[in-house]
Amino acid sequence: MLSSNIKVLRKRKGLTQNDLATCLEIKRSNINNYENGKITPPVNILIAISDFFHISIDTLLRIDLSLLRESQLQTIENGSDIFVKGNELRVLATTVNPQNEDNVELVSIKAKAGYTTGYFDPEFIAGLPAFQLPFLSKNKKYRTFQISGDSMLPIKDKSWVTGEFVQDFSAVKNNGLYIILTLNEGIVFKKVVNELKEKGTFRMISTNTEYTPYDLPASEIREVWKFVHYISDEFPEPNDSSQLFSQIEQIKQELKSIKEKL
Repeated sequence: MLSSNIKVLRKRKGLTQNDLATCLEIKRSNINNYENGKITPPVNILIAISDFFHISIDTLLRIDLSLLRESQLQTIENGSDIFVKGNELRVLATTVNPQNEDNVELVSIKAKAGYTTGYFDPEFIAGLPAFQLPFLSKNKKYRTFQISGDSMLPIKDKSWVTGEFVQDFSAVKNNGLYIILTLNEGIVFKKVVNELKEKGTFRMISTNTEYTPYDLPASEIREVWKFVHYISDEFPEPNDSSQLFSQIEQIKQELKSIKEKL
Protein backbone atom coordinates (compact mmCIF):
# COMPACT_ATOMS: atom_id res chain seq x y z
CA MET A 1 0.00 0.00 0.00
CA LEU A 2 2.82 2.43 0.85
CA SER A 3 4.55 1.79 -2.46
CA SER A 4 1.42 2.48 -4.53
CA ASN A 5 0.58 5.54 -2.41
CA ILE A 6 3.97 7.12 -3.14
CA LYS A 7 3.41 6.55 -6.85
CA VAL A 8 -0.14 7.99 -6.72
CA LEU A 9 1.01 11.14 -4.91
CA ARG A 10 4.00 11.65 -7.20
CA LYS A 11 1.97 11.32 -10.40
CA ARG A 12 -0.77 13.62 -9.11
CA LYS A 13 1.87 16.32 -8.68
CA GLY A 14 3.17 15.67 -12.19
CA LEU A 15 6.60 14.70 -10.94
CA THR A 16 9.00 12.17 -12.38
CA GLN A 17 10.89 9.81 -10.09
CA ASN A 18 13.95 11.98 -10.65
CA ASP A 19 11.99 15.13 -9.67
CA LEU A 20 10.83 13.59 -6.42
CA ALA A 21 14.28 12.23 -5.64
CA THR A 22 15.72 15.73 -6.10
CA CYS A 23 13.10 17.25 -3.77
CA LEU A 24 13.82 14.63 -1.10
CA GLU A 25 17.57 14.80 -1.70
CA ILE A 26 17.92 11.07 -2.34
CA LYS A 27 18.78 8.88 -5.34
CA ARG A 28 16.24 8.24 -8.11
CA SER A 29 16.85 4.50 -7.74
CA ASN A 30 15.56 4.74 -4.16
CA ILE A 31 12.26 6.21 -5.35
CA ASN A 32 11.98 3.44 -7.93
CA ASN A 33 12.59 0.80 -5.25
CA TYR A 34 10.04 2.41 -2.89
CA GLU A 35 7.36 2.47 -5.61
CA ASN A 36 8.04 -1.12 -6.66
CA GLY A 37 7.94 -2.32 -3.06
CA LYS A 38 11.48 -3.66 -3.21
CA ILE A 39 12.53 -1.71 -0.12
CA THR A 40 10.70 0.23 2.57
CA PRO A 41 11.72 3.86 3.18
CA PRO A 42 13.58 4.39 6.46
CA VAL A 43 11.88 6.50 9.10
CA ASN A 44 13.63 9.76 8.14
CA ILE A 45 12.61 9.38 4.48
CA LEU A 46 9.07 8.43 5.47
CA ILE A 47 8.84 11.63 7.47
CA ALA A 48 10.23 13.60 4.53
CA ILE A 49 7.62 12.09 2.18
CA SER A 50 4.90 12.88 4.71
CA ASP A 51 6.03 16.51 4.98
CA PHE A 52 6.48 16.95 1.23
CA PHE A 53 2.99 15.74 0.32
CA HIS A 54 1.34 17.21 3.47
CA ILE A 55 -0.07 13.83 4.37
CA SER A 56 0.12 11.91 7.65
CA ILE A 57 2.30 8.84 7.97
CA ASP A 58 -0.78 7.04 9.27
CA THR A 59 -2.55 7.72 5.96
CA LEU A 60 0.48 6.70 3.90
CA LEU A 61 0.67 3.34 5.66
CA ARG A 62 -3.01 2.52 6.19
CA ILE A 63 -5.15 4.12 3.46
CA ASP A 64 -5.14 2.96 -0.15
CA LEU A 65 -5.19 6.34 -1.91
CA SER A 66 -6.05 4.74 -5.24
CA LEU A 67 -9.49 3.88 -3.83
CA LEU A 68 -10.32 7.43 -2.74
CA ARG A 69 -12.56 9.78 -4.70
CA GLU A 70 -11.14 12.83 -6.43
CA SER A 71 -12.66 15.17 -3.83
CA GLN A 72 -11.03 13.15 -1.05
CA LEU A 73 -7.62 13.31 -2.69
CA GLN A 74 -7.97 17.05 -3.24
CA THR A 75 -8.80 17.51 0.43
CA ILE A 76 -5.56 15.77 1.37
CA GLU A 77 -3.50 17.65 -1.23
CA ASN A 78 -4.85 20.96 0.07
CA GLY A 79 -3.26 20.20 3.43
CA SER A 80 -6.37 18.97 5.24
CA ASP A 81 -5.55 15.33 5.84
CA ILE A 82 -8.57 14.26 7.90
CA PHE A 83 -6.77 11.09 8.94
CA VAL A 84 -4.35 13.02 11.15
CA LYS A 85 -4.82 11.78 14.69
CA GLY A 86 -5.02 13.75 17.93
CA ASN A 87 -7.26 16.74 18.45
CA GLU A 88 -6.48 18.65 15.27
CA LEU A 89 -9.31 20.39 13.42
CA ARG A 90 -11.53 17.87 11.67
CA VAL A 91 -13.29 18.85 8.47
CA LEU A 92 -16.82 17.46 8.47
CA ALA A 93 -18.75 16.98 5.24
CA THR A 94 -22.38 17.94 5.76
CA THR A 95 -25.60 18.94 4.00
CA VAL A 96 -28.03 21.80 4.61
CA ASN A 97 -31.69 22.49 3.93
CA PRO A 98 -33.00 25.44 1.81
CA GLN A 99 -32.79 27.64 4.93
CA ASN A 100 -29.05 26.85 5.17
CA GLU A 101 -29.59 24.82 8.35
CA ASP A 102 -27.66 21.59 8.94
CA ASN A 103 -29.54 18.42 8.09
CA VAL A 104 -29.44 15.22 10.10
CA GLU A 105 -28.05 12.67 7.65
CA LEU A 106 -29.17 9.06 7.93
CA VAL A 107 -26.58 6.26 7.75
CA SER A 108 -28.33 2.91 7.39
CA ILE A 109 -26.73 -0.49 7.94
CA LYS A 110 -26.44 -0.82 4.15
CA ALA A 111 -24.65 2.54 3.91
CA LYS A 112 -22.14 1.74 6.67
CA ALA A 113 -19.53 0.18 4.38
CA GLY A 114 -19.52 3.19 2.07
CA TYR A 115 -19.49 5.60 5.00
CA THR A 116 -16.20 4.15 6.28
CA THR A 117 -14.35 5.54 3.25
CA GLY A 118 -16.78 8.25 2.14
CA TYR A 119 -17.53 10.01 5.42
CA PHE A 120 -15.48 13.08 4.48
CA ASP A 121 -16.54 13.16 0.82
CA PRO A 122 -19.20 15.85 0.20
CA GLU A 123 -20.56 13.87 -2.76
CA PHE A 124 -21.09 10.73 -0.69
CA ILE A 125 -22.68 12.61 2.23
CA ALA A 126 -24.97 14.47 -0.17
CA GLY A 127 -26.29 11.09 -1.35
CA LEU A 128 -27.46 10.08 2.13
CA PRO A 129 -31.11 10.56 3.18
CA ALA A 130 -31.46 13.70 5.29
CA PHE A 131 -34.13 15.14 7.57
CA GLN A 132 -34.75 17.68 10.33
CA LEU A 133 -35.55 17.16 14.00
CA PRO A 134 -37.02 20.41 15.37
CA PHE A 135 -36.18 19.62 19.01
CA LEU A 136 -32.42 19.48 18.30
CA SER A 137 -30.18 22.54 18.63
CA LYS A 138 -29.55 24.43 15.39
CA ASN A 139 -26.07 25.30 16.64
CA LYS A 140 -24.82 21.72 16.72
CA LYS A 141 -24.27 19.03 14.11
CA TYR A 142 -26.12 15.71 14.33
CA ARG A 143 -26.13 12.45 12.37
CA THR A 144 -28.22 9.29 12.80
CA PHE A 145 -26.74 5.81 12.48
CA GLN A 146 -28.50 2.44 12.35
CA ILE A 147 -26.79 0.04 14.74
CA SER A 148 -26.55 -3.72 14.46
CA GLY A 149 -26.18 -6.43 17.08
CA ASP A 150 -27.13 -6.73 20.74
CA SER A 151 -24.02 -5.34 22.44
CA MET A 152 -25.83 -2.21 23.68
CA LEU A 153 -29.04 -3.59 25.14
CA PRO A 154 -31.70 -2.41 25.88
CA ILE A 155 -31.08 -0.52 22.60
CA LYS A 156 -31.86 -3.28 20.16
CA ASP A 157 -30.55 -4.43 16.81
CA LYS A 158 -31.44 -2.12 13.89
CA SER A 159 -32.33 0.81 16.16
CA TRP A 160 -31.52 4.34 14.93
CA VAL A 161 -29.08 6.21 17.16
CA THR A 162 -28.53 9.96 16.79
CA GLY A 163 -25.23 11.56 17.81
CA GLU A 164 -23.86 15.08 18.21
CA PHE A 165 -20.53 15.65 16.43
CA VAL A 166 -17.53 15.86 18.76
CA GLN A 167 -14.78 18.04 17.33
CA ASP A 168 -12.17 17.41 20.04
CA PHE A 169 -11.65 13.79 21.07
CA SER A 170 -10.31 14.90 24.45
CA ALA A 171 -13.79 16.25 25.24
CA VAL A 172 -15.19 12.71 25.42
CA LYS A 173 -16.58 12.16 28.94
CA ASN A 174 -16.03 8.99 30.92
CA ASN A 175 -18.87 6.46 30.80
CA GLY A 176 -20.73 8.47 28.19
CA LEU A 177 -22.35 6.78 25.19
CA TYR A 178 -20.74 7.49 21.82
CA ILE A 179 -20.98 6.43 18.19
CA ILE A 180 -17.43 6.08 16.88
CA LEU A 181 -16.22 5.62 13.33
CA THR A 182 -13.09 3.47 13.38
CA LEU A 183 -10.52 2.65 10.75
CA ASN A 184 -10.82 -1.14 10.99
CA GLU A 185 -14.16 -1.88 12.70
CA GLY A 186 -16.38 0.65 10.96
CA ILE A 187 -19.13 2.22 13.06
CA VAL A 188 -19.38 1.11 16.69
CA PHE A 189 -21.70 2.25 19.49
CA LYS A 190 -20.27 1.92 23.00
CA LYS A 191 -19.93 3.32 26.48
CA VAL A 192 -16.53 5.00 26.54
CA VAL A 193 -13.85 5.66 29.14
CA ASN A 194 -11.45 8.36 27.94
CA GLU A 195 -7.85 7.19 28.45
CA LEU A 196 -6.24 9.32 25.75
CA LYS A 197 -3.86 11.13 28.10
CA GLU A 198 -2.80 8.03 30.01
CA LYS A 199 -2.72 5.39 27.28
CA GLY A 200 -3.71 7.04 24.01
CA THR A 201 -6.87 4.92 23.86
CA PHE A 202 -10.60 4.83 24.47
CA ARG A 203 -11.87 1.99 26.66
CA MET A 204 -14.86 0.58 24.76
CA ILE A 205 -17.53 -1.01 26.95
CA SER A 206 -20.77 -2.75 25.96
CA THR A 207 -23.86 -2.54 28.15
CA ASN A 208 -24.38 -6.23 27.38
CA THR A 209 -21.92 -7.87 29.78
CA GLU A 210 -21.48 -10.84 27.44
CA TYR A 211 -19.17 -8.61 25.40
CA THR A 212 -15.64 -8.01 26.71
CA PRO A 213 -14.39 -4.40 26.97
CA TYR A 214 -11.43 -3.47 24.78
CA ASP A 215 -9.06 -0.57 24.12
CA LEU A 216 -9.37 1.46 20.91
CA PRO A 217 -6.18 3.35 19.92
CA ALA A 218 -6.57 7.02 18.97
CA SER A 219 -5.03 6.26 15.57
CA GLU A 220 -8.05 4.05 14.79
CA ILE A 221 -10.59 6.80 15.46
CA ARG A 222 -12.02 8.79 12.56
CA GLU A 223 -15.19 10.39 13.97
CA VAL A 224 -16.87 10.65 17.36
CA TRP A 225 -20.57 11.38 17.91
CA LYS A 226 -22.06 11.87 21.37
CA PHE A 227 -25.27 9.90 21.95
CA VAL A 228 -28.40 12.08 21.98
CA HIS A 229 -31.35 9.73 21.53
CA TYR A 230 -32.49 6.62 19.71
CA ILE A 231 -35.53 5.45 17.74
CA SER A 232 -36.73 1.87 17.69
CA ASP A 233 -39.86 0.03 16.63
CA GLU A 234 -39.43 -2.40 19.55
CA PHE A 235 -40.30 -1.68 23.16
CA PRO A 236 -37.26 -2.32 25.40
CA GLU A 237 -37.45 -5.29 27.72
CA PRO A 238 -37.19 -4.70 31.50
CA ASN A 239 -33.58 -4.46 32.61
CA ASP A 240 -31.89 -6.86 35.01
CA SER A 241 -32.61 -4.71 38.05
CA SER A 242 -36.33 -4.69 37.28
CA GLN A 243 -36.34 -8.44 36.85
CA LEU A 244 -34.44 -8.87 40.10
CA PHE A 245 -36.89 -6.61 41.91
CA SER A 246 -39.80 -8.70 40.61
CA GLN A 247 -38.11 -11.89 41.72
CA ILE A 248 -37.52 -10.48 45.21
CA GLU A 249 -41.17 -9.43 45.47
CA GLN A 250 -42.23 -12.89 44.40
CA ILE A 251 -40.03 -14.48 47.07
CA LYS A 252 -41.49 -12.12 49.67
CA GLN A 253 -45.01 -13.14 48.73
CA GLU A 254 -44.09 -16.82 48.91
CA LEU A 255 -42.52 -16.36 52.35
CA LYS A 256 -45.59 -14.46 53.52
CA SER A 257 -47.80 -17.29 52.28
CA ILE A 258 -45.68 -19.88 54.12
CA LYS A 259 -45.84 -17.89 57.37
CA GLU A 260 -49.61 -17.62 57.12
CA LYS A 261 -49.91 -21.40 56.73
CA LEU A 262 -47.72 -21.92 59.80
